[in-house]
Amino acid sequence: MAIAQPISDTLVQEFIIRAVRNVCSKMLKREASFVERSADAAYAGFKDKLHFFGSVGFVGHIDGIIYLCIPDEFVQDAAGRMLGMSPAEIEMSGASVLKDVVGEITNMTVGGFKNALCDTGFPCKLTLPTIVRGDHLAVSSLKNTERHIFHFDCAGHRLVADIQMRQE
Repeated sequence: MAIAQPISDTLVQEFIIRAVRNVCSKMLKREASFVERSADAAYAGFKDKLHFFGSVGFVGHIDGIIYLCIPDEFVQDAAGRMLGMSPAEIEMSGASVLKDVVGEITNMTVGGFKNALCDTGFPCKLTLPTIVRGDHLAVSSLKNTERHIFHFDCAGHRLVADIQMRQE
């Protein structure tokens, strides 16, 4: 297969919007709406709140990583919806259940993005997810990458998709 031309910003945006909407709709039975694309203040409003970062990389004709920043209260709701658990059951199960939910949401979202890349002529494979939970967390730009930051609203919660990638 011939290597495609450089991927456009428009396609990156189209691919991540589709991936986030599909995951929220299918896994959480919630609608996600695209709010904005930003270059600065990507994590404004998250600094003082407990939240999760899920990340999955992709390697191939395009290398990169996608970080999803998800508020803790949204993850609690998602865990209940995905696992059929009450808030009390989630609390008794501990943080590992929440990390599993974030890992699955991240894996499915990045997988959808990766599949769109592959369909466009950029074959690549996924890495394993990494999950971090805390407050005052942020992601730094990686050297020699293009960075694309997208904000979404899902059930009144702000989700951030931070894409950093470079093409061969």
